[in-house]
Amino acid sequence: MQYHGSDRMNPNRYIVVEGPIGVGKTTLATAISKQLGARSVFEVVEENPFLEGFYADRRKYAFQTQLFFLLSRFKQQEHLAQQDLFAQVTVSDYLFDKDRIFASLTLDGAERALYDKVYDALGPRVPRPDMVVYLQARLDVLMERIRARGRSFEQNFDRMYLSSLCEAYKEFFFRYDKTPLLVVDTSDIDLKDSPGDIDDILREIEGLRGGTKHYVPRVSWPAEELPETVEDD
Repeated sequence: MQYHGSDRMNPNRYIVVEGPIGVGKTTLATAISKQLGARSVFEVVEENPFLEGFYADRRKYAFQTQLFFLLSRFKQQEHLAQQDLFAQVTVSDYLFDKDRIFASLTLDGAERALYDKVYDALGPRVPRPDMVVYLQARLDVLMERIRARGRSFEQNFDRMYLSSLCEAYKEFFFRYDKTPLLVVDTSDIDLKDSPGDIDDILREIEGLRGGTKHYVPRVSWPAEELPETVEDD
């Protein structure tokens, strides 16, 4: 890479990695942070006291689960806003805006109306990232990754819920234009044990200055079928 966390000429001071459950957000965010000597901001997941109940009975625990995530994410982002974002590169494994993706799938009626009021009060106070990396993967790959990471409450994960979540993510990012957006297909790469793939993604991050770019890692393609990356203005 040509820049490091101390390089103040790097325009991407605040980088966010996003994508559905099991896609590898935290793994990639950790790797990017290490490579760039960056500050890390990781989502609070297992500290949510309602999450296990949510996976057992989504309807019963949806509102509590969603509100806990919303408030914990806001607390992190508020703390981040109080710091000097230009002091060093910051990498996060979640986008605050995505909270509404989950709310749209799990809440309705009065609960959704109340959630929206809270979100609308907090959202404008959250710092906007300089760029977003949106990770995708095939449904079967996501299910296997969820199983492999071994969280007890995820072992009977609802495949249909995950499918709906993936579609909601696609729709959200199809319309997303707040920052430069790098879309990466991770179906056929191992972000844990492939430094070369991490380096390739970092080069894509470094080169993206605007619009949306779709990147398919080269390992996913036979040599004679390698595509060019596609950048949308």
